[in-house]
Amino acid sequence: MTEPSRPRDAAPDSPPDLPTALPGLVLRPLTVDDADAYYALLDRNRDHLGRLGDYRAECRATPAWVRAHLREDPAPGLRYGIRLHGDLIGRVDLVAVDPPRYGTGYWLDAAHLGAGRATAACAALYAYAVRALGATDVYAGVTHGNHRSVALLTRLGFAPVADFAEYTRFHWSPE
Repeated sequence: MTEPSRPRDAAPDSPPDLPTALPGLVLRPLTVDDADAYYALLDRNRDHLGRLGDYRAECRATPAWVRAHLREDPAPGLRYGIRLHGDLIGRVDLVAVDPPRYGTGYWLDAAHLGAGRATAACAALYAYAVRALGATDVYAGVTHGNHRSVALLTRLGFAPVADFAEYTRFHWSPE
């Protein structure tokens, strides 16, 4: 894996692009410049995202909502688009809950499931969070029945730590 890089036209304080272990798969900060591509991705994945109720706002997204949402600065957290050979195929976030403790959320276009792309994207982001932000803990909530997400988190070393009515909370900390 190569080192993170910053696009030539990126602001000096913007997060870098993050390579992953998979060829052609890169994380790039998701900004308002991506609004049209992100809306198209959301629009074709409404059923996929709404199946388990994890992304209710995204399922109702309009182009105006997407623009407003992407104008919001996620700092001190991180918001990345998952790109395969330049095409936007998903999203992964690191939410600053109580730094150095973070939450995470992620999703992938239904057409790209099952190839290890979400796992590679999350692994790259969490490794960067440890190196650059000093992250000591990452938490994820997984809606009951979302077996793919449970499998992804398990592969990355997360463990369940609490069970709630609608979801299970998972925890990861670097070794």
